[in-house]
Amino acid sequence: MAIGSGKKTFVEAYQNYVTAGIDLIAGSAGGSACILIGQPFDTLKVKMQTFPHLYKNSFICFKQTVVKEKVRGLYAGTIPALAANIAENSVLFCAYGVCQNAVKYFVKKENIQDLNPLENAVAGFFAAFFSSFSLCPTELIKCRLQAMRETSSANAISKPRVGPWMLTKEIFKNEGILGFFRGFVVTVVREMPGYFFFFGGYELTRILLTPEGMKKENIGLLKTIFSGGVGGVSFWLAVFPADVIKSRLQISHGNDSTIGVTKEIIRKEASAARGCLQQVPS
Repeated sequence: MAIGSGKKTFVEAYQNYVTAGIDLIAGSAGGSACILIGQPFDTLKVKMQTFPHLYKNSFICFKQTVVKEKVRGLYAGTIPALAANIAENSVLFCAYGVCQNAVKYFVKKENIQDLNPLENAVAGFFAAFFSSFSLCPTELIKCRLQAMRETSSANAISKPRVGPWMLTKEIFKNEGILGFFRGFVVTVVREMPGYFFFFGGYELTRILLTPEGMKKENIGLLKTIFSGGVGGVSFWLAVFPADVIKSRLQISHGNDSTIGVTKEIIRKEASAARGCLQQVPS
């Protein structure tokens, strides 16, 4: 009896590792696809968030970026963005599977397929905490590369464009290792509730699109993609104000605090949702 139980435990552990590996690969592929399609939108978003006085709308931002930086300006920060998304999604989906198993244990259900949308949302909420550690440093580099021209103009200095590696060395030299985690708290504040809504919206949509008598895992590619789109929109609508604050903190080289930046945004602009239209397509 004990031997059989031991074999079962080993098989379950092996299956969990295989599932985690599949989640890791799927997350990496998803992150790469997201960047290749959405990077220009993300660049416009960051520019509008961090320099609202320069860009009154997305068309002006797009036009000035192309005129002054050419088309390559829309893809500024692509390498760190790719690294950020691969790192985030790999850790996120791997942790999501682990958190689903933890939630399954606490709610006493047999399989993770039996979890309802709320329980999956809770799993996503906790999984996002772990992905924030891999996301924050790479996204900080991305944001600074995207806003480099505007930052130089605002500081009245002529600074040659640098690549991701040179910027990484510069941040480490001037700000130390903690400089890469500037805006970490607000990153967590964005990610955890954001992925609560993402996975909740994703799983709920899959259930709603599943015909009677069929499992949600078998609804097909198009319905799954649509469900992911609903999850993405839910994510950004829920957390966009926190994303504005994060972007401004990360391009700042001073001692600005999260509370200070938040107060300044509310006082000067009354809304922290600038650039929201640019992020939804990406």
